[in-house]
Amino acid sequence: MSIIEKAASRIDHKKEAAAASPVEITSVPVAAPVAHTPIIVAAAAAAAAAAASHAAPEPVVARAMPTAVPAPAVMPVIEPAPAAAPTAAPRKQSTRKVELDLNRMREMGMVTAAGGRTLLVEDFRIIKRPLIKRAFAEHTPGTPPGNLIMITSSLPGEGKTYCAINLAMSIAMELDHTVLLIDADVARPSVLRTLGLPAQRGLMDILLDDKLELADVMLRTNVDTLSILPAGTSTPRATELLASQTMSTFVYEIANRYPDRIVIFDSPPLLLTSEAHVLATHMGQIVLVVESETTTQHAVKESLRQLEGCSNVNLIYNKTREFPGIEETYDYHYG
Repeated sequence: MSIIEKAASRIDHKKEAAAASPVEITSVPVAAPVAHTPIIVAAAAAAAAAAASHAAPEPVVARAMPTAVPAPAVMPVIEPAPAAAPTAAPRKQSTRKVELDLNRMREMGMVTAAGGRTLLVEDFRIIKRPLIKRAFAEHTPGTPPGNLIMITSSLPGEGKTYCAINLAMSIAMELDHTVLLIDADVARPSVLRTLGLPAQRGLMDILLDDKLELADVMLRTNVDTLSILPAGTSTPRATELLASQTMSTFVYEIANRYPDRIVIFDSPPLLLTSEAHVLATHMGQIVLVVESETTTQHAVKESLRQLEGCSNVNLIYNKTREFPGIEETYDYHYG
């Protein structure tokens, strides 16, 4: 074969290879990538879109629900706060009223307005006059008001409660004055018992509970010008309570609230308790009841010694018979 033939043969082979080669190259590398890539991208885009479509609602729902739940609940719904308000509403009670059995009191030998002109009524008219006069006299600043009067005795059984009630009833007969009778014998309260009334809250409860007011425990009576404050709940801290600043504030308030008021304290006996000595420091006047022919001179002197420094100390000589066959009378001395 000549060189020309060989060259021609090679050219023919190249043409055949060139003709076959484009078909195989275009169908494999070009068509495969172009055909598959968009499908994968579209699937990824669809998945992303689907993920986006699922993810978007879930945050919105998941966040919209919590936001929506607290918002309305901003606990205006929990507003039973107003329900607590009614608790504070019944803050103050009105003063209660009790009925004194005036017929029973008269039969017991006590002063009553309807009892007529008896020796007992006349004696207490004499007893009350200097006390009333000093109650509303000018007093030195810093000293207890004269309208605070304590009735006490050296020992039990000398008649101090009896004298305190009679003095209160006698002053209540005055046209220009009102009386508050306080049972301050907190160890052995006897004012309500003597008057036939049941025990109730009173002085000690006011001193123990700062939310309690005088109007909550004071008793009005069917004697319009007479009110009573019971001793109240018994407590072993009575002496400390009577010596407290709360007691000083309370005493000042009741002494000055009404210009026509006289306050009478039925006090414990001086020689048996410490409360009487403490109570005396708040008083403008003190009345010591001495039982005739029973209380010893030593007991009286010791009681007066304990009252040293207290101004206006007076004595009632109780249960004395000036004339045989005549009812018991009461002598009054002061110094």
